[in-house]
Amino acid sequence: MSQAPGRLTQRDVARLAGVSQATVSLVLNNRLDAAARIAPETRERVWRVIRETGYAADPLARRMLKQLNQILGVFTYEPVFPSTSADFYYPFLHGIEAEAEQQGCDLLLFTSAPVRHGQRRIFHENNRLRVADGCVLLGREIPSAELHRLVTEEYPFVCVGRRDDADGLPVPYVGADYVAATAELVERAGALGHRRFAFVGPGSSVESSADRLLGFRRVAGPDGLHLPVSVSTSEERLARVLEGGVTVVCFEFLSDAIELAQAAVDRGLEVPRDLSLIVLGDPTTPVVSPLDFTSFRIPRQEIGRQAVELLLNVLHGQADATQRLLDCWLSEGTTLAAPAE
Repeated sequence: MSQAPGRLTQRDVARLAGVSQATVSLVLNNRLDAAARIAPETRERVWRVIRETGYAADPLARRMLKQLNQILGVFTYEPVFPSTSADFYYPFLHGIEAEAEQQGCDLLLFTSAPVRHGQRRIFHENNRLRVADGCVLLGREIPSAELHRLVTEEYPFVCVGRRDDADGLPVPYVGADYVAATAELVERAGALGHRRFAFVGPGSSVESSADRLLGFRRVAGPDGLHLPVSVSTSEERLARVLEGGVTVVCFEFLSDAIELAQAAVDRGLEVPRDLSLIVLGDPTTPVVSPLDFTSFRIPRQEIGRQAVELLLNVLHGQADATQRLLDCWLSEGTTLAAPAE
């Protein structure tokens, strides 16, 4: 389709999409009463014509984009309300709420999305995304296909946490710089005299895991020992660590660090004199442990706040960059020391 955007009218869009002009008007205005009357495939056809013809660049369309509802959506790919999830999401949601209040916006939590194959999906037959001006997405795993669709449909959204490109399309996000934070801790261990390092955790499947392993590899090099989840017990992991002459172990998850520390104690080892331990992040809930682990703090509340700030910038056409990584800060702890002579 090729027609000069300045001459394009709603009637032209209707003709190209094979619908009535009234349907185009309802789609453009995001009329709530139209949701039940216009089939999703019809709405998609109208939006595809608008995108392909450049109608969104029309002055009228630009004015319409500024007529916002001041309602921001929040979508979580895992349930929010069970206690463990609530503990994880709470600091992010606290930051989101605080910034939305500061900006005079209401929040709408999307909860009608069905669970398929153990995970929520944002796109479904009763999708109400366009009730909100835009949406903040939270989840450890967010399907690339859904991110790709959001980008191609030009729906304003921002992810909490760094996301890979979706089929080559950049995804807007605010996240923590796990690569830099992990590398800094491993460098600190190296400065103390450690030369053999191990990483315990998946190191793949989601961006936060991959970033931690990347930061580890950046300093430890290819010889750094990676113990994935397939090495199932702390005793097996400890045996591999000792066989490899490793003196400092980095953990993606605090629970794994606690278990390996106990296995070391059971074997007569002392932390950190005989084995130093680093946790690559901080828990969202208090954990009972006799050790104060050396780690880094994740600015979860600030990530939530800036996600709303960035989303509003996108909505008002003021976003110079749509991807932000925030610094983490070191938590000294007592489980990192120079290796024994």
